[in-house]
Amino acid sequence: MFTGIVTDIGEITSVTQEGDRRIRIATEYPMDTVPTGSSIACSGVCLTVVDKGTTPRNWFEVTVSGESVSRTAPGRWEKGQKLNLERALKIGDELGGHIVTGHVDGIGKVVSITAVGDSHNFLIEAGPEVAPHIAEKGSVSLDGVSLTVNEVKDVDGKVLFSINIIPHTAEKTTLGDLKAGDFVNIEIDVLSRYLARMNALGNVAV
Repeated sequence: MFTGIVTDIGEITSVTQEGDRRIRIATEYPMDTVPTGSSIACSGVCLTVVDKGTTPRNWFEVTVSGESVSRTAPGRWEKGQKLNLERALKIGDELGGHIVTGHVDGIGKVVSITAVGDSHNFLIEAGPEVAPHIAEKGSVSLDGVSLTVNEVKDVDGKVLFSINIIPHTAEKTTLGDLKAGDFVNIEIDVLSRYLARMNALGNVAV
């Protein structure tokens, strides 16, 4: 379980294919505080630490299955890619964002980025699997970052929604490096996921 508050930007330093994809990620996290077997969200994807070290700098390794590769943003798991990192939530930690599970529901495309004062407005396009779950002033996770939806427009089964990126978020996450045409991992609000399931079973009065 996570909150969508990024605490480090990691960099993929090596990728090997051993059945699944094994990835080494350089980080500023102190390795004595990262147990093998612990969970770290990597740009919105919950992954398990399978190895770690400190030479030449702090690093940990994760295994990314073919399923995860196919369901996440294209090119995300290549050497040199930067990743938003978040350690798993502990009991008693501040819930600064919203509940994030680290399970990607769809892939969004950055349609445009417009400066608004010191901030930037991002227009994101997503498919029908995500569209019913995006709500104005609701929560959404983009590449593991907890954000508030500003506006929503449904177009031909897809959804266009805008979010605002303040300078602090641009500096402390990889979102500041995005440009039009780039892809992002989307996780919908967990509450919407369960409400949709209950509604499908006829357990929610409309």
